[in-house]
Amino acid sequence: MAAFDDPSQLPRHVAIIMDGNGRWAEQRGKFRVSGHKAGVKSVRAAVSFAHQLKLDALTLFAFSSENWRRPEDEVSALMSLFIAVLGSEVHKLHRNNIRLRVIGDHGGFSEHLQRKIADAERLTAANTGLTLNIAANYGGRWDITQACRHAAEQVATGELDPDDITEHHLGSLMTMADLAQVDLLIRTGGEQRISNFLLWQLAYAELHFTPVLWPDFDETAFSEAVAAFVGRERRFGCTGAQIRALVGGCRD
Repeated sequence: MAAFDDPSQLPRHVAIIMDGNGRWAEQRGKFRVSGHKAGVKSVRAAVSFAHQLKLDALTLFAFSSENWRRPEDEVSALMSLFIAVLGSEVHKLHRNNIRLRVIGDHGGFSEHLQRKIADAERLTAANTGLTLNIAANYGGRWDITQACRHAAEQVATGELDPDDITEHHLGSLMTMADLAQVDLLIRTGGEQRISNFLLWQLAYAELHFTPVLWPDFDETAFSEAVAAFVGRERRFGCTGAQIRALVGGCRD
């Protein structure tokens, strides 16, 4: 594992858009699903590296709300792979004190997959190490919408006054509200866009784009992304001089 001299400079929460599985397979003359299967190895490597770095949280974008538009056979294969990986990996996560959560609209999944998710989350719920969030049937706009809907319900029942709907309150209703905001977003595969991922939580994240396709994303590539993060000066709306002088009130 790469050595980082000052652990306090590491990101607390890293999010990854795992892009490039299909292209990886196509470059090798294989079906796209073989790329998704190959990507599981990179998921294991990323989780292991995040665990070794003692990060608070790692969030992986596995399946977006827009991915239902993909060919039916590919979606079916992805759902089957999701079920298989949950079954094969959850006990290893549990042994390593990793808490697993699946964020997104579970209602879009089969009852069988919903039960698998619930079982995995229940098994690891009390773990105190890395929190591993798998974003599945997730979209940033969905996340903001469900938070607004919840706030509207609170107003309707008299629990909340409309004037009390602040940025802080709305943030408390978002997915992963109990975790640190995302410090670093990594996108593999060469594309340079957010793709409706964690729109609220990425407000002050540093962005790292790499041409490495997800099945080839290993500890070295992850380490390079973290090193790039450590080398940046994060200002949070302040000047560099203020940050260096440790003036309070600058960080969101």
